[in-house]
Amino acid sequence: MAYDDPKTSLLPVNDRSQPSSPPPPPFSLKSMATLKNFCILSGPLLCAVICLCVTFDGPTTSRNMLAVTAWVFAWWLTEAVPMPITSIAPLFLFPLFGIASADGVARSYMDDVVTLLLGSFMLVLAVERYNVHRRLALNITLRFCGEPVSPPFLLLGICSTTAFVSMWMHNVACAVMMMPVATGILQRLPVNPTDGSTRAATPINNFCRAVVLGVTYAAPIGGMSTLTGTGVNLILAAIWKSSFPEAKPISFNTWFFFGFPLALLIFLALWVILCLLYLSKGSSMALAAYLDKAHLKRELDILGPMAFAEKMVLAVFGTTIALWMTRSITEDIPGWGALFHGRAGDGTVSVMVATLLFILPNGKQKGEKLMDWNECKKLPWNIILLLGAGFAIADGMQSSGLADILSKALDFLEQVPAIITEFITSNDAAATLVVPLLSQMARTVNVHPLALMVPGAIGSQLAFMLPTGTPPNIVGFTTGHIDIMDMMKTGLLLKIVGTAIVSLLMPTLGAYVFETKGGLQ
Repeated sequence: MAYDDPKTSLLPVNDRSQPSSPPPPPFSLKSMATLKNFCILSGPLLCAVICLCVTFDGPTTSRNMLAVTAWVFAWWLTEAVPMPITSIAPLFLFPLFGIASADGVARSYMDDVVTLLLGSFMLVLAVERYNVHRRLALNITLRFCGEPVSPPFLLLGICSTTAFVSMWMHNVACAVMMMPVATGILQRLPVNPTDGSTRAATPINNFCRAVVLGVTYAAPIGGMSTLTGTGVNLILAAIWKSSFPEAKPISFNTWFFFGFPLALLIFLALWVILCLLYLSKGSSMALAAYLDKAHLKRELDILGPMAFAEKMVLAVFGTTIALWMTRSITEDIPGWGALFHGRAGDGTVSVMVATLLFILPNGKQKGEKLMDWNECKKLPWNIILLLGAGFAIADGMQSSGLADILSKALDFLEQVPAIITEFITSNDAAATLVVPLLSQMARTVNVHPLALMVPGAIGSQLAFMLPTGTPPNIVGFTTGHIDIMDMMKTGLLLKIVGTAIVSLLMPTLGAYVFETKGGLQ
């Protein structure tokens, strides 16, 4: 590489033979008066106002923690500074404000939950590299297509494939991977997403809307099933572990017992809603001339037989799921984790199998492995750093005493029914702030913290109505097959049904899985 060559300059050398660029405009104070710069200043200004004007009946660090939280959250909301940079701000703000030492806050950024996500993303990159997701999508869709084509069951096949893939990888990565697969199937239909004809309520256009909306919403819904499926699930597990270190952590297995039935019910509701809104009786006849099993078989034939590398990735993938599911099973059947006296976590499994990807051969060229580090340059560090920031803020609230002060300040909630199932948040950063607050609310109203934290985390993922609600919403909206009215109509119904399902499952199944009856032991 260039930097390995001693003759190569570390800094670029100006080539005087090239024409010089025009001089920059002269600096002026007026050029600094922009909305972005105001948003940048809003964080430090909020911090200063809180430090000067707010007093707590407790240690000074609690006030400083509130000020730093306001600073970080202002930057997260306005995106005045890139989110990954905002996420590492606690690394210098906490020591400067006396909240935690540099070593203490740095440890929050490499917890077992963070390593769980890191290893999972490496596995996702391996799946992408060998097109395993595309082969899986075509095989499952082929079995649902029917002959003649059945639009409801074809829609079910596409959506269920997306939901299944999203169970084992982050829902954003799933939406990005599966949307081209779905739109590739729609390309055979006589629809041009860029012209006005897509607004016509024809059977073909409506089917395209249903498919794109199905993939858009199936990705976050499928992600609710597992701990690694969405960032909010991981944030919930991280905050629970930081706030209540003596309590039983939320493991991959524990979450799956609650998350899978929840996601299954919401997914079935999505399918029914899409069929009622977009699939008419004439859909089958309209699609029969353009979409059939022969097309899907041709797409599958282009991929050819499954290569050795694909089989190895699937084997590693299956091994990962099996190890996650069996690390801790029940109190009577402890699982393989008992062999290591509880020292091994889900992150241990994730990083171990990620390491295997760099050891196992791919069978293509001698010495070539399933993964190389160049592929890992695509890792979404913004999500990883955001999760670390969530750990840091949760730890800071506890160590600074702010958590206790917030709990006392919420005494008025004792008169309010302890049923909070809907917190509309547009991103993981908002959930990072809301979930710790819910844990303090739970203490005030004398209920188990997870009785509020879990519905709050799930509710934050029901942002289906607007394109800006979640990244998968943006992925679907940019295809051109749907408009805002489609999202609002379908999203509102899905949000109402999803909230009702959470309200039903949390006091029943959730109380059993998370042991929320009787309060926190």
